[in-house]
Amino acid sequence: MNKPLSATLLAAAFSLTVATSTFAADPVTLRIGDQKGGNRSLLEASGLAKDLPYKIVWSEFPAAAPILEALNAGALDVGHTGDLAFLSIYAAGSPIKAIGGVRANADTQAILVRNDSPIKTAADLKGKRLAGTRGGWGQFLIDATLEKAGYKITDATFAPLGPVDAKIALVAGSIDGWAVWEPYVSYAVLKDNARVVADGAGLTPTLTFIIASDQAIATKREAIADFLQRLNKARTWSREHVEEYAKNTAELTKLPEDVLLRAYKAQDTRPIAIDDGVVKEFQEASDRATRYGILSKPVDVSKAVDRSFTQAAPASN
Repeated sequence: MNKPLSATLLAAAFSLTVATSTFAADPVTLRIGDQKGGNRSLLEASGLAKDLPYKIVWSEFPAAAPILEALNAGALDVGHTGDLAFLSIYAAGSPIKAIGGVRANADTQAILVRNDSPIKTAADLKGKRLAGTRGGWGQFLIDATLEKAGYKITDATFAPLGPVDAKIALVAGSIDGWAVWEPYVSYAVLKDNARVVADGAGLTPTLTFIIASDQAIATKREAIADFLQRLNKARTWSREHVEEYAKNTAELTKLPEDVLLRAYKAQDTRPIAIDDGVVKEFQEASDRATRYGILSKPVDVSKAVDRSFTQAAPASN
């Protein structure tokens, strides 16, 4: 009677060992938040989404804000967002870090007006109604532009509108100007007959960060590091194949190819390493945003970043 029992126990133990080994062999899963035409299409267009040693579960969001909310809630491991939007939620205590990112040319953040507007330069913005994203680079660019022109930030009326509503308002004439980024700038210029009257050159860092949760950094570091390296390689590919990248993204997003081509050429988006220079530049922008009241309190940027993922990475800072 003992022999069958021993055999049964041995079989059960073997089955448990096999099950445990199978479970351990399962690849890591990265839950990544994306926007349409974002990092997923970049990886796929460049061919770098193949042969992944881990699994990616992509979730598409309409904007960066809900990506940050999902990261904060633990529903995502990785996402991407503009730097100031990231700081806003980090400053509120969110357990997240910036681990890498890209830089675009700062003049691709711009304040637009209708072509028939009497506004010709930044000096004409005083007393006008200007729209932009609250707590992001739209609001920052408006404030910085007014300050550069010698005005107070209260010398114009700020209308907190997202890109879709702001575009409609500008075309309808219910706002005088709109602070926004690419590809909205190129679309407005090419399709809506808008003009640029000011841009972010010398005013904004124009960084987009890859963000990861502290939990994911602690438990999925190798997969995150590989994903980031692939993104950097894909971004380098996109700079060398701008026309192909614009065509692929146009097919995916249904945005006009000429709009994307203009935007990509103007942006010249390139990978960054999070080094002392980036931290210093971002700290200065953060302090300025605090002075403007965009951030509710000062932020120590050095604690908001994890430099270890890009220390050895080639980048174009």
